[in-house]
Amino acid sequence: MPIFFDPNYLLAVAPAMLLAFWAQWRVRSSFAAAAEQPAPLSGAAAARHILDSAGATDVQIEEVPGDLTDHYDPREKVLRLSHHVYGSRSLAAVGIAAHEAGHALQDAQGYAMMTVRNAAVGVAQIGSGVGLFVFMIGLGMALAPLAWLGIALFAGTVFFQLVNLPVEFDASNRAKAQLVELGIVPTSEMSYVNNVLNAAAWTYVAGTLQSILTILYYASLLSGRSSDE
Repeated sequence: MPIFFDPNYLLAVAPAMLLAFWAQWRVRSSFAAAAEQPAPLSGAAAARHILDSAGATDVQIEEVPGDLTDHYDPREKVLRLSHHVYGSRSLAAVGIAAHEAGHALQDAQGYAMMTVRNAAVGVAQIGSGVGLFVFMIGLGMALAPLAWLGIALFAGTVFFQLVNLPVEFDASNRAKAQLVELGIVPTSEMSYVNNVLNAAAWTYVAGTLQSILTILYYASLLSGRSSDE
């Protein structure tokens, strides 16, 4: 039986899945509320102001399609904002844009944890794509060393998630500070921005928790098979 259809697996990761559903609901509801509150700048203009004020003038800003597709690309030094963030003059837009600008500032200022995270991206991609495949082959063929190799590969994904958490929290903290210091958002209205960024942070917590629970389930399943032999 594929592990993702294993009821025991679903039960093991249920806390993370419930947290993820709640976090996504929080993101959408807080974003909708903050989107109704006007801001003096568009998301793109706010990000540009933050970047230029910090001396990161080489970072470009582009508009990309999709919802909540906003991200910073450290390889190309490009901050990409979704349509509803790029041109919108709302507190939701400037909050999301400022968060992504925070990542660009981390990159420009040599924030150590972001350097580690960027270095771990390749390992995480291999772990998530190959680790489960190797684990299932090892488990199905009763080759414990191969199965443990799959778990070791998947551990790269867990490591990435753990490193990513402080990076995301730091980017949000930078965003909140810059929005107030530069006068983009009055302190009295920062609660809307805080709600959006705090809700987004919980999605990363949920993803990290699911990775941890998944690898623990893999290990317990393999250990149980080994003890039965």
